[in-house]
Amino acid sequence: MSDNLIITIGRQFCSGGLEIGRKVAEKLGIECYDKELIGRAAKESGLSEDIFEMADEKPSNSFLYSIVMGSYYSNSFFFPNDDVLTNDKLFGIQSKAIKELSKEKSCVIVGRCSDYILREEKRLLRVYLWADMDKRIERFKKVYPEKAEQVKDTEAALKKMDKKRAAYYEYYTGNVWDNVKNYDLIINTAKFGYENAVDKIVEFSKLL
Repeated sequence: MSDNLIITIGRQFCSGGLEIGRKVAEKLGIECYDKELIGRAAKESGLSEDIFEMADEKPSNSFLYSIVMGSYYSNSFFFPNDDVLTNDKLFGIQSKAIKELSKEKSCVIVGRCSDYILREEKRLLRVYLWADMDKRIERFKKVYPEKAEQVKDTEAALKKMDKKRAAYYEYYTGNVWDNVKNYDLIINTAKFGYENAVDKIVEFSKLL
């Protein structure tokens, strides 16, 4: 454990998690980590970032890697009795990177079961963001216009993304992704808006 301030953000797809996370970090003068964790885990393990990208927030039984360790292994993460990487092993590597990051500095971490991985941290604020479906559909079309044109049923597509995140979270934590008991602060970003969500998260973080 450390005395660093750690804010974790769980989020429904298109509820504004990353944008809010970055604004919170900016207001607090700290850094926000999302995909950046992939690069960090890859660097520390000596594995390709592509491997982590392919497994990003996917539960173990959804994907099995057929990449021979001879091409990507490092001395630190060589598995002598198993020449195939699974999502479980990659999750372990990424979890280690998240824990080391929390020891180094105060930061905001978006997704990746960070609230569970860092559950023993003293100054941890666990946030969950959700939004009404109509606002999420509106944001999806705004942020991903090309994908939106290809999707026939936007609501179904958003629910599918949520289902994927829920499966990943529940597989690795044993907890239900959107259970209120997992979080300290839950905000409907459609009702209160992004700026108010940012202000409220910053306000609560100062109580730690």
